[in-house]
Amino acid sequence: MNPITLLQPSRIVFGNGCAPQCAEILAQRGVKRTLLVSSTPVLPTLWAVLEALKKSAIEVVSAPLVDCEPTRELFEKVLSAARTERIDGVLGIGGGSAIDVAKLVAALINGKQTVGEVFGIGLLRSRELPLVCLPTTAGTGAEVSPNAILLDETDELKKGVVSPHLVPDAALVDPLLTVSVPPAVTAATGLDALTHCIEAYANKFAHPIVDTYALQGIRLISANLARAVSNGNDLEARAALALGSLYGGLCLGPVNTAAVHALAYPLGGKFHIAHGVSNALLLPHVLRFNFSAAPGRYAEISVALGVARNCSDLGTAEKGVEFLSQLSRDCGVPQTLSELKIPREAIPAMARAAMQVTRLLKNNLRPLAEADAAGIYEAAY
Repeated sequence: MNPITLLQPSRIVFGNGCAPQCAEILAQRGVKRTLLVSSTPVLPTLWAVLEALKKSAIEVVSAPLVDCEPTRELFEKVLSAARTERIDGVLGIGGGSAIDVAKLVAALINGKQTVGEVFGIGLLRSRELPLVCLPTTAGTGAEVSPNAILLDETDELKKGVVSPHLVPDAALVDPLLTVSVPPAVTAATGLDALTHCIEAYANKFAHPIVDTYALQGIRLISANLARAVSNGNDLEARAALALGSLYGGLCLGPVNTAAVHALAYPLGGKFHIAHGVSNALLLPHVLRFNFSAAPGRYAEISVALGVARNCSDLGTAEKGVEFLSQLSRDCGVPQTLSELKIPREAIPAMARAAMQVTRLLKNNLRPLAEADAAGIYEAAY
């Protein structure tokens, strides 16, 4: 059995109403003045958290709002604002975008490295400020992962920073924070989390420990996503999605994702398609490309999705892909690149860009060349 390293916060709190506990955790780390990194839709839901911080005598400094998938320019704006304040901690509350920015601010505020110097794996040398994160979507798993993603506008490509120093000190997953998330965002983030679990299970570096998280995440998300999309007040479904997303996040450190995410990055980088939508659209086509490399693994994914086992692994795997496509349709997610107004002539450039995401492509069970990437985009068109 290959060695594996599990990177996760020293404290993970899960459950309805746990969000205000972040004040106690920050206070225990000696924080007196924390930077709050969040977004416009989230702020009205934070009254209990803000009251708890006040009671703990922690002053809150609000960062510039992260209301879109973050670019390097937006990150630098937040970082610059943070450096003008005398903060001694960082609190990230929001979707993956806000949390990723919070993680990078906590790591880079001392100015010893620039973000351009740390894109890649293991290049970030330290993080000096305490960092606590609370997700408000059931999607990215950023609150427990060692990853942070920014859009590099110059290259029109999303780039990742991967480092143990980006793992927060604590993560608090409160499903009640996700209740107000609108249906389209619930769908996109949920399908992103589902893709995390699927790609971690069907992965060149898959491991039995991570398999446990991945399969349970698949079960929880596939059974509850449509429910939460149709009724955002379904607390049972919201809790199941939050837990499934957490499991997906725990997969990212030791195993990470693969070709679906690599091919999704150019869609977000050049055409600003929501990350979860890009993943959901490409997922069936990448899975079919990969089937031959591990039919048994893909059959197990299908069973976790709730599909009855067929007479063959390939047949069962195909039924799973059909299930995923139907789930995506049921959630109102676009099914083709043409629906998203992506010009067909952009496919060669997207294929070239996707091949730059080697940190993810190396995890894919089947080697994928530029021509293969172009073929997958064509199949998705």
